[in-house]
Amino acid sequence: MTAKAPSGVWYEIFVRSWYDTNGDGIGDLDGVTAKLDYLKSLGVSGIWLMPINTSPSYHGYDVTDYYGINPQYGTLADFRHLLVEAHKRGIKIIMDMVINHSGNENRWFKAALDPKSPYHDWYSWANKYTDLASDSVTGSTAWHATTKKSAPDQYYLGIFAPIMPDLNYDNPAVRAEMIKVGQYWLKQGVDGFRLDAARHIYENFPWDVDDASAQAKNFAWWNQYRRGLDAVNPHTYLVGEVTRDRASELAPWLKPLDAVFNFPLAKQLIAAAGSERNLGLGPSLDHTYAAYEAVGGAAIKDAPFLSNHDQERVMSQLDDNPQHMRTAAAMLLTLPGEPYIYYGEELGTQGRKPDPDLRQPMRWQRSSTAKGETTWEAGSPANGADVSVAAEQTDSQSLLHLYTRLIHWRSEVPALRDGGFRAYPEASDHLVAWERTAPHGTVLVVHNLSGQTQTMALDVPGRPHFSRVLKQTGPGATIHADTLSVPAYTSVVLQ
Repeated sequence: MTAKAPSGVWYEIFVRSWYDTNGDGIGDLDGVTAKLDYLKSLGVSGIWLMPINTSPSYHGYDVTDYYGINPQYGTLADFRHLLVEAHKRGIKIIMDMVINHSGNENRWFKAALDPKSPYHDWYSWANKYTDLASDSVTGSTAWHATTKKSAPDQYYLGIFAPIMPDLNYDNPAVRAEMIKVGQYWLKQGVDGFRLDAARHIYENFPWDVDDASAQAKNFAWWNQYRRGLDAVNPHTYLVGEVTRDRASELAPWLKPLDAVFNFPLAKQLIAAAGSERNLGLGPSLDHTYAAYEAVGGAAIKDAPFLSNHDQERVMSQLDDNPQHMRTAAAMLLTLPGEPYIYYGEELGTQGRKPDPDLRQPMRWQRSSTAKGETTWEAGSPANGADVSVAAEQTDSQSLLHLYTRLIHWRSEVPALRDGGFRAYPEASDHLVAWERTAPHGTVLVVHNLSGQTQTMALDVPGRPHFSRVLKQTGPGATIHADTLSVPAYTSVVLQ
């Protein structure tokens, strides 16, 4: 029997909120291992773990030991066990690499407070010409005073927060060390990294944005990093967090990296689903993929997603409308590239800012106090017993079942996973349609964004002839005399 092709879908996990195996209320690495079969049944072929390195904060983005595992999550042995068990199931694992900055409790930064220490130049310090009132590119205060009494006049750069001092990548020692960190984790068995704040290695201030020299320095570093990691594993996968608003701004990053998260597309998908209008999505995607292809080659290198740990959850952005949520999921999972799902998204988990409320416990059982449920933070009343794996597994019409079906489509239909993209002329602004073409053949994907049945012609000159409904998210799609009829809020794949 031929093994099923991987779906190419990734799943983002916040370990703290995932599954607790030792009863302390905090998720752990053994909890990720315990739920690998759930992820396998869902159909994902990779996991992105939010920061698991040693850190004093709940989120982990202020790393104190890049070679350590957060003891609340377990041990290095636990992590190695997770890697082995994931790989047995054909599931890859990438780690969050927080590379722009360290934590202020990192031993490097503590040593750097002494101007005579070799670590001093591992960070960026203000001088007499520095405008200490400057805002950073993130909109927060850029410069922060040290609290060490022996050096009260030192100010360091930290574009995100005082607890996150920026590393100085003009220092060759910093570059060598961060490459060494990446190589270390590759040797443990990880398959790659999600690169936090990838553009901010050299984009620290508003005037650095779109500055050619800052961008050139960014790319020079990431090419050096890529070469260093490839020396250990030439198949290392690197996906970057590059927060830009246009595809043309994202495309250049596909030279040093394998993919970047498509932030503008996430907004477009949610807007289209929420408005029940295509909003020019097809032609916009044509433009996006042309820009990507010009840099990255014919295979479309993209990391589409709907939301992540920094953004309000999709179900909340769509005002808890289950039909719009289903439409957004169907569009995401029929696009090129390797889509990302944020844990709980497949259940319809809600969450609005502040950030901790976007990262609430994953609900496994109907009861929030059942064994394995994490309790480090109270869950929202909006995510009640019905928004749980146990409840949705028993309901064949649940969002979980829809996500599972859509992800498996990517394994079953090669064109959905590996195919190119071409927008198809829709008959109505309530429809969005695209062709996906692979060596195995071409399919047509049509999404009805609205609450009414929609029809469209299939006899478009110069386009393939589609005559069979191959997949559909709900019953009732028909083809009659070269006209496709699609029921409300339904997605179909035609052959």
